[in-house]
Amino acid sequence: MENIALDELDRGLLHALQVDGRVSFSRVGEVLGVSDQRVARRYRRLRAAGTARVVGAVDAQRLGYESWVIRLQCTSDAAVPIAEALGRRSDTFWVHLLSGGTEISCSTIQRTPKERQSLLLSRLARTDRVLSVTAHRRLHMFVGGRVGWAGLFTLSPEQVAAVEEGRAFPGHGGDEPITLGPGDDALLEALARDGRAPYADLAAVTGWSESTVRRRMEQLYGAGALFFHLDVLPTLLGRQVEAQLWMSVPPYELARTGQAMAEHPEVAFVGATTGPSNLFATVVCRDDAAFYRYLTESLGTLPAIGHIETAPIIRTVKRFGAVL
Repeated sequence: MENIALDELDRGLLHALQVDGRVSFSRVGEVLGVSDQRVARRYRRLRAAGTARVVGAVDAQRLGYESWVIRLQCTSDAAVPIAEALGRRSDTFWVHLLSGGTEISCSTIQRTPKERQSLLLSRLARTDRVLSVTAHRRLHMFVGGRVGWAGLFTLSPEQVAAVEEGRAFPGHGGDEPITLGPGDDALLEALARDGRAPYADLAAVTGWSESTVRRRMEQLYGAGALFFHLDVLPTLLGRQVEAQLWMSVPPYELARTGQAMAEHPEVAFVGATTGPSNLFATVVCRDDAAFYRYLTESLGTLPAIGHIETAPIIRTVKRFGAVL
């Protein structure tokens, strides 16, 4: 993987793509005061290096799907093959090896109760090398998905507003039921690989016309079923330490604590879940000293956190839909 040193243009581009993953490079160029060709070259460089990319993703709650965070304790010889097997599943993302390599965490989207039972009750329970499985249903996200990570904030409020004015699709809203058709699967699968795929490429995959592709994407985005996520390797930003936190918070303090953590630039994801550990987070820090300061100082200011487990991520097997 190419070692890339970011400059202000790169950081501005990344922030702009977090605001709108399909914003035109000409709009980004206007905001940053450079040519659209220069912006496009920078993005292609980052994407080719495997350090940053835009992916299209579905909002599981909006579609009535279930989102789960699964933790597995395994024997030392089984963790890697089990994690890799989980990574090959189409319904998983963010598959990590944790701590000493005997623990796995992964996120999964299940469309039906039958799919959930197949994963949790059949496949994972089939081997004695899995020592324990705990599943936490995700109820709410404070940061992650369509909600931007504060660690990428570079643009001024005026620049963010200018990017938003050039959005590829209008804002989402509404609560009417959404039904995905057969062609939508091909469209969403292609966008999961490349959220900035040209309409011509998406038309070839779906068999639709370019105008139909654009119209359907606008419908799905406008209904809140589709969003565009900027996936960035933390090491690109000089963050060498990744860890997951499982915290227990009294229910009446859950929203306040999650919202407070959402303001921390170290927090790439935080969400409310079911289970005794009802607040789950992924944090990225520059080094161990910065991670220690985060735990003792930033989290130390949140008195509602009564219990916390920390697990360093030692290897990421699958990110947002991409097997590494």
